[in-house]
This record gives sequence, structure tokens and C-alpha cells, in this order.
Amino acid sequence: MKIFTAAQIREADAFTIAQEPVSSTDLMARAAGRCADWLLDRFAPSHPFYIFCGKGNNGGDGLVIAHRLLEEGYQVTACLLEYGNRASEDYVYYYRRLQQQYAGRIREIADVTGFPELPATAVIVDAIFGTGLNKPIEGWLAGIIHKINDQHGRHTIVAIDMPSGLMADAGCRNTPVVQAHYTLSFEFHKLAFLLPENASLVGDVQILPIGLSPEYITHTPARYHLADKEMMHTIYTPRPPFAHKGTFGHALLIAGSHGKMGAAVLSAKACLRAGAGLLTCHVPRCGYDIMQISEPAAMTVTDEVQDHSAHFHEQADARYKTIGIGPGLGTAAATARSFEKLLSTYKRPMVIDADALNLLSVYPSLLYQVPAGSILTPHPKEFERLFGPSANDFERLELLSKQAVRLQLYILLKGRYTAIACPDGAVYFNATGNPGMATGGSGDVLTGILTGLLAQDYAPKAAVLLGAWLHGYAGDLAAAQLSQEAMTAGDIVACLGAAFRECFY
Repeated sequence: MKIFTAAQIREADAFTIAQEPVSSTDLMARAAGRCADWLLDRFAPSHPFYIFCGKGNNGGDGLVIAHRLLEEGYQVTACLLEYGNRASEDYVYYYRRLQQQYAGRIREIADVTGFPELPATAVIVDAIFGTGLNKPIEGWLAGIIHKINDQHGRHTIVAIDMPSGLMADAGCRNTPVVQAHYTLSFEFHKLAFLLPENASLVGDVQILPIGLSPEYITHTPARYHLADKEMMHTIYTPRPPFAHKGTFGHALLIAGSHGKMGAAVLSAKACLRAGAGLLTCHVPRCGYDIMQISEPAAMTVTDEVQDHSAHFHEQADARYKTIGIGPGLGTAAATARSFEKLLSTYKRPMVIDADALNLLSVYPSLLYQVPAGSILTPHPKEFERLFGPSANDFERLELLSKQAVRLQLYILLKGRYTAIACPDGAVYFNATGNPGMATGGSGDVLTGILTGLLAQDYAPKAAVLLGAWLHGYAGDLAAAQLSQEAMTAGDIVACLGAAFRECFY
């Protein structure tokens, strides 16, 4: 699914109006009608609605919603914010329509003192500003937003299109923003919805289809995308009937150190569950028995050193389709030297995670030796150690994309909506997964999955998109079975088979 900018969304509206054809007022009615349907399904008539409307098209949506709810017998107060002299044409059209039939349900507000007293069961609908907002909200309108937010713990707040004050494509620091419990948006996710700093503002986002032109959507390029099941079906490759274990590649996993062999085991299990034909694990001598007993399907090679690995570069040869390195590896000086030698000799795309990322941050010159097309999988702190701090999530996203292009790597930044930056400048967000995956070893499982897919000759872009999606989906299945609280990283591995089966069989 493409994620369009605010300007592109306006273009999509205009293109639909011109090509369908449909009038702008009818398109507004279509969009607002979807919101009204959602509200009618969720709230009984016992809930009075207070719909706060600005004077642009977002306010017009609010007027349409008010009219529809009134027709259905709901108690509605349309709170019209009187600022400036100009209103959009569609707003004026629906204002006159509402005034003709329900003039008594209109309340004009010209300053903060006009904010109404709300009964206990009231629902607040925010239709003040949408994607057209391009500057911070100031003055008494800011006071209205503060008043709405004061009701957050007592009343349900539903934002239409965008929480007022939030910008689709830029940060919103130092400006008031409505804190919505639900955001009802149209056709596309906005970039702002996917960034951690806005989670408390947008609440539960519902994307409502409104029939914007498929032609525009298909032919208009987008920098940002939301990975979905449909995309995964285009990536997934079924196994040929005469395949054998050599068909699906031989992977090398370099992982583990004293006290951290669990990370290596989890990663190895995930690699094999993801479909690698053969797996060799290079572990320190202390990990030999652990790996052989925990995952007998993996071959195990031990380092000369007891507690950590220092000679794994000697194993990295052409027999391995790919290498996964980092889970539980440790950052000993000898490990760093071996990593440097590995990067100087092995030139296929590899997966770099955990302590291998920490080594790159300590020795940043090694970043330029990482083979093109490799996959880095940092969490936010690891990303900051690698590339420096950012003032906000938008700046961090720009930095993420810039570094992926500069280094010609795939950089997977872990989070609720994991962001995957590609060497061509595109960025994909992964929507699967849940808070139960915030548990030790979850990242090690992801490393194993990605390594297993690369071993099977998935291209790096396909591997990182499919791997992130499967990782999150298996986590969702685990949470459904066990709860978010009780699930562990091993449960994600255990659910990988079901994730493949439910999605591709």
C-alpha cells in the first residue's frame, strides 16, 4: 500500500473528481458518510455527539457527519469555530444544508469561553483541521484543542482524517495537537500515523475506503509504502516439486558467547524454520554442547576460543550463500578483528545484527566494507550509536533513508511499524507484530529468518520485506494463542510454520 503525501492526497481527490466524474461535495459526502457509518456502528443513540468543525474541508466533513447522525435520531451539537472570514466552498454548502434543517443544533464558538459543558456520555468528534494544515495552531484555537484534550480521560475523542494540529508529512513539536482515541482517515495511511512520537495522538487508526481513483493510485509513485499481505504474495516463492536441501542454500550463522548462547540457539532455530536448506553455526567452544542439543538439524563449528569467537572469518567461504552475524556475539577485541577480516573477504549480502552492529558503531570505518545489499537490523538505540541522534522521528526517518542510499544497504529500524530503508531511496513500513514481541530474543529470531530467506536466493529486498512481515505475523499468532504478556521469542519461532501456512498455502 502506498503512503502518499498530503499534496498527493489532494491530487488524488482532484483526479477522482475530474475522472469519475464526481462533484467535490459528493466526494466529501462519500468520505464523511464512511465516518458516520463507523460512528453509528460503534456508539448507541444514548451518546450525545459534540462535533467541532473548522472552516475548511475537514470542517465540511464534520458538518456532513452531524447531518447524518441527526437524521438517525442522535443528539448532536455542531460546534462551529468562527475564525477568519474565509471558508471552503464545500464547507459553506454543507453549512447551509445543516442550517436549513437543524439550525437549533448549531453552536457557534468564537473563543475558548464558548467551549460547551459536556454530559458524561458525550463523544467528541474533531473535524477542525485535516491534511491542509501547514502551520502551528495558535491563539484561542490552540485553547480549544487544550480544552478537548482535557476531556481525554472522560470522553471518547474521534479525529476525522487527522488529529487537528498533526501534520501528515512533518513534525508537530511546540504546537497543540488533539489527542484522539480513534482517527478515521481516508484511503491511505499518512506517514505521521506510523511514527512513534505520534502514537499517543492518533490512537487507533481506521483507514476507510472512499473510492479514490485506482488509476491515480497505480500510476503515481510514492516514496513510502506500507507492506501488506498482498505485497507478500508477490514476493513469496513456492518450492519446486523436485527440490532438495541444496536447492535452498547453505547459511552460516556466527553467534553466541559465554552466557549468551540462547541468542544463537533462537537465531538458528528461526533460520531453519524460515526454510534454509543447510545451516552451519560458528560458536565459541563453550557453546558446542548447547547448540548440538538445542538444534540438532544445524551443523556446529566451534572457535578455538572458549568464551567468544575470534576466528570465524576462516570459515566464511563460497559454500555459504549468506552469513548472519551478531546475536549474542559479544564485542571482544579479537571478535572485532575477526569481523574486520570477514568483511574484507566475504562479499555477498549478509545479515548484521546485535553485537555486530555494536562493533560497527565502535569501528565506523567498517561500515564501508559491508557488502552492498546487506541487511542491518538496528533497534533505535543501536541506530543512534551507528548514525547519531535525531531531533524527532521525521528527522530519524530521513537519516535512515539517507544512510541506506549512501551505503547501498537495507537498514531495518525496529519498532511498532518497523521501517525498512532501501538503497533506491524507498522506505517500507511493516504493520505486523505486537507489543508482546518486546521480549528478549525477538531480534535474534528476526536475524535467523532473514538469514534463512537470503540463503534460499531471495533477493535482499524481498528477503527483508518478507522476513519482517513473517516475523511480525508469527508474533501475532503467538500472542493470539498465549497472550502478549506470556509469549516469548521461542513462541515466535514455533508459530513461523503457521504464518507460512495461513498466508501462502
